[in-house]
Amino acid sequence: AAEPPFSLDDALRITGNEGETLQRMPVHAFTAGPRLQAVLEQYHQQKAPDPLPAPPGFAGQLRPYQERGLGWLAFLHRFDQGACLADDMGLGKTIQLLAFLQHLKAEEELKRPVLLVAPTSVLTNWKREAAAFTPDLVVNEHYGPRRPSSPDALKKALKGVDLVLTTYGLLQRDSEVLDKVDWQGVVIDEAQAIKNHTAKQSMAARDLGRPGKGPRFRIALTGTPVENRVSELWALMDFLNPKVLGDEPFFRQRYRMPIERYGDMSSLRDLKGRVGPFILRRLKTDKSIISDLPEKVELSEWVGLAPEQKKLYNKTVEESLDAIARAPLGQKHGQVLALLTKLKQICNHPALALKQDPDTADISFFKEFAARSAKVQRLEEILEEVMEAGDRALLFTQFAEWGHLLKAHLEQKWRQEVPFLYGNTSKVERQAMVDRFQEDPRGPQLFLLSLKAGGVGLNLTRASHVFHIDRWWNPAVENQATDRAYRIGQQNRVMVHKFITSGSVEERIDRMIKEKSKLAEDIVGSGEDWLGGMDVSQLKDLVTLSED
Repeated sequence: AAEPPFSLDDALRITGNEGETLQRMPVHAFTAGPRLQAVLEQYHQQKAPDPLPAPPGFAGQLRPYQERGLGWLAFLHRFDQGACLADDMGLGKTIQLLAFLQHLKAEEELKRPVLLVAPTSVLTNWKREAAAFTPDLVVNEHYGPRRPSSPDALKKALKGVDLVLTTYGLLQRDSEVLDKVDWQGVVIDEAQAIKNHTAKQSMAARDLGRPGKGPRFRIALTGTPVENRVSELWALMDFLNPKVLGDEPFFRQRYRMPIERYGDMSSLRDLKGRVGPFILRRLKTDKSIISDLPEKVELSEWVGLAPEQKKLYNKTVEESLDAIARAPLGQKHGQVLALLTKLKQICNHPALALKQDPDTADISFFKEFAARSAKVQRLEEILEEVMEAGDRALLFTQFAEWGHLLKAHLEQKWRQEVPFLYGNTSKVERQAMVDRFQEDPRGPQLFLLSLKAGGVGLNLTRASHVFHIDRWWNPAVENQATDRAYRIGQQNRVMVHKFITSGSVEERIDRMIKEKSKLAEDIVGSGEDWLGGMDVSQLKDLVTLSED
């Protein structure tokens, strides 16, 4: 009789666990030849695949652990296996994925477009990072009212395109159009979005990643740990490598019930052995990563504007520019600063600019709160990871009213207290808040502070994340606030998240600050008055919302 075909998947399964079967027969011994043995050692992460340096055309440097990540992605791709890059937040999953696509392009292996699916709130970030690090990649967004609505129109729009960005919502809504494209690969970002395997967006993602749809690689990116979440692992692996864990009923009987219901450790070991080769997770606390990382990691969080924000922003600019043009000279300075403040508030949330009071708001106000602001949506996604990891975070804002709104919203969402320290906080309350955050093991994970009241004189080293939700347009003031956490006594790396609303006044001033910072950090004085002396045409360039 002819020997049954023996695949790499079979070899992986047999070497991953004891007591495996092949063709329903128990396997008692398995010996791999030298070439297969070398591959299996790399799969099981007993030996790392060779690191790859940044490919030609990549604008930037990769840290050593990122070169190892790129080598790992390329290794799994070579054997047509799906990969889950689950590095901790801030270790640069975006950069490693872009470097991998640029590697394919440099090797002339990128023949067809790759589809990347992400939450709406991070599309801007992807676009920005791709433009900065991989300018050779031709990037297209499948998003917005003008997106192609038929397979032919989409195929026409994708001529010469390397990477297409879309959202989970559109993946589901436009599945018939997206399905007809011959993608070279499908990447899902924030892959925890498909953890509920019965949700429509999860099914749409898994369907698009099916090997039967033609040869396409599959990559998942997530910052949350996946290997310990039994019920969510199946959905992820069914997207990446459906053969690994079989169908859902088999998985439920073989792994989920024994582990979740009876705490069966041998089933858990078996499960980890099966999925281990396809998940790469590095932690900021890992000693081999620490040597590659600076003490303070600064991350720009690019966000867009929600429809209501856009409308309010444009209306405010239009009305204010007319008024400033007509104002007597002595009043112009004050009116310019008032406009910039109002635009900053709109970039945070329309409720702040419209002076809506959380104390008198009804339930629907909080239900719709996140949907009204792209910044809040992105903040929630990052905080989800912070909370899951058991980390603590400082959240800075310059607006007391925004602090109250955010406090009410976050407390409702996470059902735990979020203290807010601002100008009116008494000295006794202030010390009690700091002590509970710093010393109490069951103390709050999130601490809101106003930049003026909480930006100096506090020691908050329990935090390993600092968020600048809105920006004080002076680098020295922001750095002072960051140093509440990043100071002597800090045991962890500090991740600093700076939110920037793309295309708005926030982006333009961020650019101006960077240029000024190169000259001297304190050139702009301690306040924001340096922005008040602009003439109307300069101001118009600064505040007009760019279409992009």
